[in-house]
Amino acid sequence: MKWDEFGAWGARVSEWAQAYHQTVGDRPVRARTRPGEVLNALPVAPPETPESLEEVFADFERVVMPGITHWQHPRFFAYFASNAAPASVLAEFLAMALAPQCMLWQTSPAATEMETRMMDWLRRALGLPEPFQGVIQDSASSATLAAVLTMRERALNWTGNSEGLAGNDRVRIYSTAEVHTSIDRAIWISGIGIANLVRISTRGAGRGMDPEALEAAILADREAGMLPAGVILCVGGTSTGASDPIAACLEVAERHGLYSHVDAAWAGSAMICPEFRHLWEGVERADSIVFNPHKWLGVQFDCSAHFLKNPDSLVKTLAISPEFLKTHGADGIINYSEWSVPLGRRFRALKIWFVLRAYGLEGLRARLRNHVAWARQLHDRLAAEPDFEIVTQQMWSLFTFRYAPEGVADLDALNLRLVNAINDDGRIYLTQTRVDGAMAIRFQAGQFETTEADVMMVHDVVTEIARGLT
Repeated sequence: MKWDEFGAWGARVSEWAQAYHQTVGDRPVRARTRPGEVLNALPVAPPETPESLEEVFADFERVVMPGITHWQHPRFFAYFASNAAPASVLAEFLAMALAPQCMLWQTSPAATEMETRMMDWLRRALGLPEPFQGVIQDSASSATLAAVLTMRERALNWTGNSEGLAGNDRVRIYSTAEVHTSIDRAIWISGIGIANLVRISTRGAGRGMDPEALEAAILADREAGMLPAGVILCVGGTSTGASDPIAACLEVAERHGLYSHVDAAWAGSAMICPEFRHLWEGVERADSIVFNPHKWLGVQFDCSAHFLKNPDSLVKTLAISPEFLKTHGADGIINYSEWSVPLGRRFRALKIWFVLRAYGLEGLRARLRNHVAWARQLHDRLAAEPDFEIVTQQMWSLFTFRYAPEGVADLDALNLRLVNAINDDGRIYLTQTRVDGAMAIRFQAGQFETTEADVMMVHDVVTEIARGLT
C-alpha cells in the first residue's frame, strides 16, 4: 500500500467505523467464537508477496469481527467499560498518523506541553489542589507499579535500585483484599514479594479498610523488625465498588511516614461531579492518585491519569539519563519518560484535549449522573423481585445481586449458570464476582452511548432467563 491510496482507504475505514458504532447494539455483546477458531482461520505462514487491501479488509470482516467482544456495545455492563467516544477516536487517528515518539520534550514538544496542560485540566476537573502534578500512564497498573517502586526506594533510603533488596529489612505494603490484582503484580515486579503485601481487614457496608487495623499492623511490623513503606487505598474497587475511608487511613499513613497511593481507576472519573467527592474526602493528603479517563470519561484506551503531590520522589526512583537522551540548552522542561517505567511514550494527551473540548465537563457530568441514576432504578427493580437479593450496596453505578429462589441448595451453581446463560443469550453482558466467598452477579453502567432503555433491559433479560432455569 502507498500513501496515494491512503485517502480513499481512510475514508472507507471511517465510514465503516461510523456504521459499526451506529449498529453495534444490534450484535450479540460477547464474541461467539470457540477457542482456536480465529487462530485456525489465519494462515500458518506469512505471505511472501503483497496482497491487496481489498483481500485484507475482507478477511478482517470474515475472520476478526466474529471474534470481537463489543466493548462499545450500549449494553456492555461487564467489568468497567473501555470507552471510545467519537472525538477520542478522531484524536487517536491523528496521533497514529503523526506517529511521534514522545519520550522527551525535544522529541515532541507539543505532546509534552499538552500533557502538562491536560493533566492540569483534569486536576481542576476533579477538584484536586494545586500542588498535584500529573503524568499520563498507559494504565492504572503502571501507575501503581511506579507508586510501589517509589514506596520501596523511599523506605530503603534510595538504595533498592542500586543494591537490591538482599540484606535489608523486609519492606511491607498495606492494602485490603478489595484492591485490584494489579497491586499484587506491582508487588511481584518490585521484588517486595507477595508475602509482604499485608491485607488489612475491612468494615462497614462500603467494605473499606479499618484504620485501626492498619495502625496495629504497622506497629506490629515495626516491632518485628520489618520496614513499613506504603499504603495503597481503594476508591471504587473492581469487584463491588469497595472504597476505603480515605481521610482516616491517610492520617495513619502520615503519622507513620508511609507513602500513600490511592487507586481510583474507575470511580475517579465520577469526581468531576462535586456531589460524589465526599466518597474520597481527604484525598488531597495522598502522595499519589490514579484514575483512568479511558474507563468512564469516553477517552479511548489507553490513558491513565497519575497525579503526584510531589513528583520528585517518583523521578528519583525512575529517571535515568544517558547522554543520548539529554536535552541541552533548554531549562525548565519536563521529560515525562522520567515519570514512567517505559521509555517510549505515545501522544495520549491529544485525545483528552479532543474529548474535553468536544463534550465539556457539563456534558460528561450529565452522562455519569445518568449512569448512576439508571443503575439506581435497576437496583430498586431487582430488589423488589421476590426471588432476587441485593448482595452489595450501589456504589456509583455498580452493585451486585443474586438470584435466590426458595428451595435451591446450591445458589453458587445456580448463579453461575444464570450469568453464563445471560451472556450466551447475547442481549446484555454481565460478569460474576465473589462476595465473602459466595457467588454474585455484578452490574456496572459506564458505556459512553448507553441509554436508560439499555439499562432497564437488564431487568427484563435477567428475570426472564433466571426463571427459565428453575
